[in-house]
Amino acid sequence: MTNFNNKVSLIWNIAELLRGSWKRHEYQDVVLPLVVLKRLDDALSDNKYQILDQYNQYHGKVKNLELVLKETSGTNFFNVSDYTFEKLLDEPKHIAKNFRSYLNGFSEDVKDVIDKFDFEKQIERLEGGNLLYMVMKEINKVDLNPDQVDNHEMGYIFEELLRKFSELSNETAGEHYTPREVIEMMVQVLFAPDEDRINRKHAVKTIYDPACGTGGMLSVAKDYITNQLQSKTDTYVFGQELNSVTYAISKADMLIKGEDPDRIKGGDKDHSKASTLSNDQFFSEKFDYELCNPPFGVDWKKDKNAVDDEAERGFAGRFGAGLPRISDGQFLFLQHMISKMRNPVDGGSRIAIVFNGSPLFTGDAGSGESEIRRWILEHDWLEAIIAMPDQLFYNTGISTYVWVLSNRKEKKREEKVQLIDARHLFKKMRKSLGNKRHEISDENRAEILKLYNQFKVDKYSKIFKTTDFAFRQITIERPLRLNFQASKERIECLKENKTFAGLMPSKKKGEKGDKENEEWQKLREQILKALDSFGDKIYKNRKKFIEAFNSALDKNGATLSAALTKIILQELSERDETADVCVDKNNKPEPDSELRDTENVPWGTDARKYFEKEVVPYVSDAWIDESKVDEKDGKLGRVGYEIPFTRHFYTYEPPRDVEEIEKDIKEVEDSLLGMMEKL
Repeated sequence: MTNFNNKVSLIWNIAELLRGSWKRHEYQDVVLPLVVLKRLDDALSDNKYQILDQYNQYHGKVKNLELVLKETSGTNFFNVSDYTFEKLLDEPKHIAKNFRSYLNGFSEDVKDVIDKFDFEKQIERLEGGNLLYMVMKEINKVDLNPDQVDNHEMGYIFEELLRKFSELSNETAGEHYTPREVIEMMVQVLFAPDEDRINRKHAVKTIYDPACGTGGMLSVAKDYITNQLQSKTDTYVFGQELNSVTYAISKADMLIKGEDPDRIKGGDKDHSKASTLSNDQFFSEKFDYELCNPPFGVDWKKDKNAVDDEAERGFAGRFGAGLPRISDGQFLFLQHMISKMRNPVDGGSRIAIVFNGSPLFTGDAGSGESEIRRWILEHDWLEAIIAMPDQLFYNTGISTYVWVLSNRKEKKREEKVQLIDARHLFKKMRKSLGNKRHEISDENRAEILKLYNQFKVDKYSKIFKTTDFAFRQITIERPLRLNFQASKERIECLKENKTFAGLMPSKKKGEKGDKENEEWQKLREQILKALDSFGDKIYKNRKKFIEAFNSALDKNGATLSAALTKIILQELSERDETADVCVDKNNKPEPDSELRDTENVPWGTDARKYFEKEVVPYVSDAWIDESKVDEKDGKLGRVGYEIPFTRHFYTYEPPRDVEEIEKDIKEVEDSLLGMMEKL
């Protein structure tokens, strides 16, 4: 870790050189591309001159020269220029020209990485400010050779740089990456039931991340299969990333590891082309394992048209279960990942995804979120949810949850969901990194894995049937009770009503004809005169008030439309529990929208019996709105699903004794008095 911190400090010196010439949020536009290029340069250092020899010998003579050069380099990229970072520093006066020549010497995949960084603009600015030589000299002090800095450590370096840059620009670092210890825990749980499958002879496994950031989840997952499980399985990683900078970092990482860089998609400046939600660039692919940390609480407005179009296709598309609210797209990513699961006949798939608390309970019965939960649970895909400690992430201290899904559950887990409370399994960091003050130790991860594998009910593990999270929501109505009075206060409210105010004559000439103005003015005066005749008398029966009001209007020669009558009744009434019930034309009670409520009836309980037992004894005049039925099964009440995680692990802690509290207060008072005496 000391080596990691030293390298980050050396790299950060470049940012210090840019102070004054670049805005703080622009530092990363210079530093990150240079770090990637230095990493690539160091990776080629051992075979640089052999590559040049091969290029000079076979250039223009061999059709597949690119394959030869890649084989010589030992990686999936090469550079055929005469320069290295070290050699570029030999000619300070020509460094810009030589640097461009150096960049043009890279193979096409690296050129794509450089293009995604849009680095040419920064070269021009560095050249103009005479800073290019200085920053190149500074970055050359950092040894990033893969022999010295493995991929795991390099991932930490990129993540720490991204965190520091995000702090400078007040951006959301959490959209880019997940702490490595969190990924390692996810990977362990993801692969736990599958070690035999992974270690089979001639096995081939694919891993996918639809919001791959710098590629951390893909790297950790593959490393776990190769190193921890010591498997010879052929493992291929795939990812799509919206952000062009993190896409470039991820693709460069794949190149250095010898992975196929074409399996990392996205990074386009056009959002609709790069976004996983708008443009699935692995349309026909299915994967064995999927991991993801989608953005928390980020809206999907830019993707709305594409998502809506696909949702209209139902389950022929990716979003057939429903759409979450526009302000949070987490459930869209999960639906997308479910669409990428292999058929169980073909081996099925497993998913691990990081969510905040919102997907557990947001959305009422019938809402998009509830319907998505319903779809997942009714298909028995949800295997476990693990509540993580807070303050784990660099940009936020909120609580997070890892959802584990599979379409080939073990027999013991079928139609079951395990909830694991791991909120206490962390250790405090000696030095916080942004909002990250906690980390998961090896021992903590082992305990989480143990809770998952044991699949038993205890203090930190609960097991439920999938239907335990279901309910039927019935709508409870209560009758509307109003009194009516033509008091001065209520008449003033009527006069301020916009529609009634429209009865007043126009102040601008020509806006209404004089005759029309006279008619409106006359009608208004007739209404007010009729109301004046009521005095302060209070009517507690709407029908009787209407009869009296119509009689008064007849005497004044006025006739009102139904709409205007409704407005007058509205402004002259107020709710009154002692008033008679308002009834409709069929003499049935009218519901009071302000008293309308809902009841969530536990799954398997008769809704009407529940109503008679739990509602009627407390509000005897209530009734169930029988028109509210579930769209799918046609039964009374809308079906909803929510997962009240915290409730299931709540432990009541009684308040402290009064004597103990008084003792503490006395100690504080004595301490303060002692300090005052010293002063």
